[in-house]
Amino acid sequence: MQRRTKIVATLGPATDDCLVLTDMVRAGLDVARINFSHGDHADHARRVALVREAAARAGKIVGILADLGGPKIRIESFRDGRVRLAEGQAFALDPRIAADAGVQHEVGIAYGNLHRDVSAGDTLLLADGQIVLDVTAVDGPRVETVVRIGGELSNRKGLNRKGGGISAPALSDKDRDDIRFAAGQEIDYVAVSFARDAADIREARAKLREWGGQGRIVAKIERHESVENLPSILDETDAVMVARGDLGVEMGYAEITGLQKTILHQARGKFRVAITATQMMESMIQSPVPTRAEVSDVANAVMDGTDAVMLSAETAVGRFPVKAVEAMAQVIEGAEKYQLSIARARDRNVGHFTRTDEAIAMAVMYTANHMRVRAIVALTESGSTPLWMSRIRSDIPIYAFTRHPATSRRVTLYRGVYPVPFDVTEADGAHVQESIFARLLELRLVDSGDRVIITTGALTGVSGGTNAMQILEVTRE
Repeated sequence: MQRRTKIVATLGPATDDCLVLTDMVRAGLDVARINFSHGDHADHARRVALVREAAARAGKIVGILADLGGPKIRIESFRDGRVRLAEGQAFALDPRIAADAGVQHEVGIAYGNLHRDVSAGDTLLLADGQIVLDVTAVDGPRVETVVRIGGELSNRKGLNRKGGGISAPALSDKDRDDIRFAAGQEIDYVAVSFARDAADIREARAKLREWGGQGRIVAKIERHESVENLPSILDETDAVMVARGDLGVEMGYAEITGLQKTILHQARGKFRVAITATQMMESMIQSPVPTRAEVSDVANAVMDGTDAVMLSAETAVGRFPVKAVEAMAQVIEGAEKYQLSIARARDRNVGHFTRTDEAIAMAVMYTANHMRVRAIVALTESGSTPLWMSRIRSDIPIYAFTRHPATSRRVTLYRGVYPVPFDVTEADGAHVQESIFARLLELRLVDSGDRVIITTGALTGVSGGTNAMQILEVTRE
């Protein structure tokens, strides 16, 4: 049984050796994440090229996800690099303070409108919630606070308002420039950080299309507002990321498990792809093996139906990037054995199909889950049919046969879907089945005599044209 849940891993200094990245691909990396919060376009272009070289060396198709920096609210820097805040002391945030002039009782803030978004009585959280400040007064642009929970605070740490409410837009001028760059690099997914509502997703997609990009949009759910607006965001986005770091800070960590399950459930119901992220194997930044709690975290996300799980610092700056991917792959495989033994597909039984290819996809999965089938083959242009198939839980592999490299890379994020380069327009129309069988046998994906389901369109090479399914027995020429 092939691993169905996909692995997203973040690139960084630890992966800049092509041999390391190639080993990560061989270990199970499906989609490479490039964090646009760090580095410049030259760095990103170098890493895009590195991913494509490593994928070619490993003989595997790998997608690329560009993660926009977004309006991450950060303090500025301290004269001595850090301070230690004590419980009960006064501490101020003021955008007028020079970027490197922070001291024990005050520091600059990179977001000039903080004073408009907070008032006395609000709670601010620094450094992923490790330091808690109570706002006591707002004096012009200066925000006065008292430290409720202290600790060491270093330069450029993130700031959140508990309960959300920061009004900074999701896309900055830098983000728009980064989207233009992503379009030029033919990047497969663009993640919108701190998305608030559907309008943020529409703007990101419009900008990507304006500059010629055909990638898909990922909405990162990490704001209080994005949870409230989740249904409308799901209507507009192609995928969501459960970004548990800032989401946990804004919503409270006790809410994270329930929110994760809710987001994954709603995403699957809307036929959207879902990624679960943040600190999944955090200990592997320094350790060659994960903790038991981390193993359980990854396994539970898999059993909740996530399409992909993500590694961040574990691979970007960690000591064991290859081992982190290997460990995640092993945990996924273990979890999927139990998941598939206790839960078969729950077929769609509400609403009406609006597209023929969607109806065919659902009919295929119902059939596959009620008879002995070795594989499903979807001849696809855009990847829509295998996406719909992947929303139904099954242990039967779905092979996306496509002539488009962009579609091949796109489906690397879909749970249980595997890309197979195949140009249907070059196949003899009377012998397409034989060509498909030959490709399956060549790749050792099936054996002669196995039963497969194939979906096709009356007009080959036309997006959205899937209108037929066939149940066939594999034969050799």
